[in-house]
Amino acid sequence: KTGTVTLFAFDKGQGLSEHTAPFDAIVNVVDGEADINIAGSPSTVKAGEMIIMPAGRPHSIKAAERFKMVLIMIKEPERNEKDV
Repeated sequence: KTGTVTLFAFDKGQGLSEHTAPFDAIVNVVDGEADINIAGSPSTVKAGEMIIMPAGRPHSIKAAERFKMVLIMIKEPERNEKDV
């Protein structure tokens, strides 16, 4: 498996509008607090907490205060005939 690690920083009220991703993602909250909605289920996350956003499920993020998170995207490798 491969993946990416990205640091995001938001000011209060900023965020990401609802979207989907083709891969599972883990949010590791570094600083602050945010409201994360995953498939209609809201959660509040704070520094030191993590949440998993499953592939294909709509999600959005809005910073309740200044907020930093590390997003870890876990990608499945492409399969070819010799892998089967």
